[in-house]
Amino acid sequence: MDAIDARLAAQYEAYPYPQRDPRDETKRLIVGSPSHLREIDHWIFGARRPTSVPLRVLVAGGGSGDGTIMLAQQMQSASRPGEVVYLDRSAAARGVAEARARQRALRNIRFETGSLLDLPGLGLGAFDYIDCCGVLHHLPDPAAGLAALAGALAPGGGIGLMVYAPHGRTGVYMMQDALRLLAPDSEAPPARVDIARRLWKQTPDTAWLRRNPWITDHIDGGDAGLYDLLLNPRDVSFSVPQLAALIEGAGLTLRCFVEPLRYDPDRYLNDPRLRARTAAMDPVARATLAEAICGNMGIHIAYVTRDEAPRPDWNSDAAVPVLRELDGPTLAKGLATDGVLRVTYDNLRVGVPMPRLAAAILALVDGQRSLGEIGDILAGRGIARDTYRRDLAQLRDGLEPLNRLLLAAPAA
Repeated sequence: MDAIDARLAAQYEAYPYPQRDPRDETKRLIVGSPSHLREIDHWIFGARRPTSVPLRVLVAGGGSGDGTIMLAQQMQSASRPGEVVYLDRSAAARGVAEARARQRALRNIRFETGSLLDLPGLGLGAFDYIDCCGVLHHLPDPAAGLAALAGALAPGGGIGLMVYAPHGRTGVYMMQDALRLLAPDSEAPPARVDIARRLWKQTPDTAWLRRNPWITDHIDGGDAGLYDLLLNPRDVSFSVPQLAALIEGAGLTLRCFVEPLRYDPDRYLNDPRLRARTAAMDPVARATLAEAICGNMGIHIAYVTRDEAPRPDWNSDAAVPVLRELDGPTLAKGLATDGVLRVTYDNLRVGVPMPRLAAAILALVDGQRSLGEIGDILAGRGIARDTYRRDLAQLRDGLEPLNRLLLAAPAA
């Protein structure tokens, strides 16, 4: 622990992040990426790992519990065997996370206090999946942190990462510079928060953070959100090539960025001469280009594995399609008549072409029917198998990169 790290530890004792009220667990479950159970099944295990096999999870740097609570609740609701090990060095953050777990009567969480950098000596064993969300960019040595996580992976396991990205955080670091002058870290945290709020009220309209609609923690994240965003003693962002190098340096393989569609420059570029140039780029270069031309990515989410892992098999009749946080029949009814699904990411609107049979297929996606069974139903309606398979492939090409149409883990 260096001097900056000591201040960081004190910050999260004073302001557990993100700011959460355990009583809210009776109203809603916070879901997101990484570490949604359906995403883990699909992107990490290729929809090949049976649900009957116990899943051992580590949430490294669990904070006030968002990832831990989401995954533990999803596993418990689906009667999936296994455990979620929460690890964080903040006693205050752990207290919030434990209170949230009690509200939900979750029985599959094990709480541990410590740093992910100490994993080799903690005796926690190996994990099938590790969540590390919003942690690496605060470490004195992110490479050492990721190496420690890679060393704790069981064979065939994977990691879900989230780190800050530079372009979408335009204005943040300028405001941090200003507050180092106005609210030095020698002052008590409440005094620094007060000065930060006063400064934000007085900041002129020319400030880049005022023009950045994608960063809102200082507005709606409470004192903890404001402190973490503007007063954090160590905050390092990673561009796509920097994150890719970090992953490769740890001996890991990048499976995908989330959502994959956002990292495909051809989604934004229609000019054939530009596309001829993007076609010659490798995946990391393509993702780097997408990050640079969009300018609105404030974080990067990535799924990585240590070993070569199988890809989801969309050609298997036994595979079961699922929609992440969407209802198939409802989505089918809402498709536009022009055959284009319009989605918006941080003010950027993208049109995703849908095949002719999109509505018919989606209306049958219930998380139980297999691809073969859906084909049988449509065949009974007079739709040829080849036509179904062609349109299914187009539907997958549209919705899998949105991280919405995935394949479920097999039951056995």
